[in-house]
Amino acid sequence: MEKLQKALSKARRDRGGASAGTPRRRTPKTLSPAAPALIRPFPPVWDELQPIEPNPDTLTAHRVITLNAQAEANPFDILRTKIFLLMRQNGWTRLGITSPDKGCGKTTISCNLAVGFSRQQEVRSMLFDLDFRRPGIASIFEHRPEHDVRALLTGEVSAAEQMVRLRTNVAISMSKNPVSDPTQILLSQKAVSVMDDIQKEFEPDIMIYDLPPMLVTDDARAVLKNVDCALIISRAEHTKVSQLDVCEREVAEHTNVLGVVLNSCRHLESTEEYYGDYA
Repeated sequence: MEKLQKALSKARRDRGGASAGTPRRRTPKTLSPAAPALIRPFPPVWDELQPIEPNPDTLTAHRVITLNAQAEANPFDILRTKIFLLMRQNGWTRLGITSPDKGCGKTTISCNLAVGFSRQQEVRSMLFDLDFRRPGIASIFEHRPEHDVRALLTGEVSAAEQMVRLRTNVAISMSKNPVSDPTQILLSQKAVSVMDDIQKEFEPDIMIYDLPPMLVTDDARAVLKNVDCALIISRAEHTKVSQLDVCEREVAEHTNVLGVVLNSCRHLESTEEYYGDYA
């Protein structure tokens, strides 16, 4: 991982020293990071959401292991806490999760973060499946929603009708069917207004958007301008450093890059061999 970080630093210098941490366009509508941490009552709309109780074995089969505290969940718990503290420090609420290419594990990581937040009962979290061409969250939870996220963003149904609730504090918006041309929805002012209204109504501490891969379509770019920061997921022996560099640069054009996660890194030796001089 250290060699990968050095390679990324070298790539940034080669392209002119652009920093991925420069604040971008969206102005977060959240509490000041200096504000005291208060236990706030949940808005009544949370009680209107349909509760779900996912089967732990089903979640484990899909590599979602954060439903309960256990040693295997520690890496995700550490990531969850780092994300939460950094976002709170900066007054950020909206987190986009993307990857250079498909198959990097961004949906699995998004679900592990959201499920992990369900164990933090005072933290209100929301998870949205915005990878419209390849929706995957519903299959992980083995839940078939009555309405897709598309219907939510176009205003056909309300959040209370479309979303479900995990435990008391995590709201999840899933899709059952792919959308062939999602950019027209994601770029619409209506979708922006719906998300703003959801944030006002639910008063979440963190909103997690599972976004499409950056280098496959233009769908993720349509959303990144409306998030506070983004996490990039790469996969060992799958993602090339050149892809990661391009992805980081393009994400940084729209929002703050929160960090890069190297997924599926089982053997350090094989990772170094794959990245060669760049890892």
